[in-house]
Amino acid sequence: MTIEVGRPGVDGLGDVVRVLAEWQHDGGPVQLHPGDVGWFWRFGAERTAEATRTWSRAGEVLAVGLLDGADLLRLAFAPEAWRDEELAQQVTEDVAAPERGVLPAGKVYVEAPTGALVQELLVKDGWEAGEPWTPLRHDLGAPVPDPGVRVEAIGPEHAHEWAAVMRASFDRSTFTDERWHAMAAGAPYADARCLVVRDEQGEAVAVVAVWSAGAGRPGLIEPMGVHRAHRGHGYGRAITVAAARALQESGSSSVVVCTPSSNVGAVATYRSAGLERLPERRDLHRDAS
Repeated sequence: MTIEVGRPGVDGLGDVVRVLAEWQHDGGPVQLHPGDVGWFWRFGAERTAEATRTWSRAGEVLAVGLLDGADLLRLAFAPEAWRDEELAQQVTEDVAAPERGVLPAGKVYVEAPTGALVQELLVKDGWEAGEPWTPLRHDLGAPVPDPGVRVEAIGPEHAHEWAAVMRASFDRSTFTDERWHAMAAGAPYADARCLVVRDEQGEAVAVVAVWSAGAGRPGLIEPMGVHRAHRGHGYGRAITVAAARALQESGSSSVVVCTPSSNVGAVATYRSAGLERLPERRDLHRDAS
C-alpha cells in the first residue's frame, strides 16, 4: 500500500492532536508533542492547519509534521513506524522536493525523533547536523515539592498579564493578548494550563504553559519565561516546579522540555528544578543548492 501525504484542514486538526498524544510515552524519544501544536495555535486554526502535514497508509496516520516557521519541519512518528522503510523513504523524498509542498526551496531544517530511520536516510542524502538541543525530563511518580511562590492558573481575564510577561521574557517576542486567546481556543488547550508566578507585590514575574498528552503520558513545558526585570530571584526554577506540579495533577507521567544547548541559563534553570538532561539532539539541514 502506498503512503499518502495530506493536510488535515481545520476540521482534521483534532484527530492530529489525538494521534500525537497517543504516540507520547516515556520509553521513547522526545518528539513533536500535542503541546507544540497547541503553542503554534496562537497563530490561529487556519494557519495551524496550513502548517500541518500527515503521512498515512491505509487510512492510518503514521507520521505528522509541523512546519514551525518557514523553514523548519518538526516530525513525530507512530512508535511502530520509527523504522518503517517505506515511510522513511517517502518522508525523505517529500522534504527534499519543494514542489511537493512540505518544505520550500533554500536552506531548510528537519527535526526528527532520535532513532527514526528518516534521520539516517537524510544524512545519507547529504543533510548535515545543525545546532545541538538539550531535551530534559523529570519523572512525576514521586511528589513534587511546593514551588515556594505564589502561583496562579490564569484564564482569559488575565491573558494580558501573561502576554506582557512573555514579551518581556524574549527579546523578539511578538506575543499578544489576541494570540493567547487564539491559543486557548485550540483543541490542545483543553488539556493545558497557563500559570503565572507573582512576586510579593502581586506583580506577574514569570509565566509558563503546560500541555498534557493524557494520563500516564509525558506532559510538555512550552514556553517558559521570566520577565527580564525580575531575573536572578529563582522565579524560573519556581515556575518550572509549579509546571511539574500542574502536570502531575493532570495525570502526566513525566514532564519534558527541549531548549537550545547554547541557552545555558535555561538548561541550568530546568536542572535546578529537578529535570535531568537527556542526550543532545540535532536538527538536520540542507543548504540552498
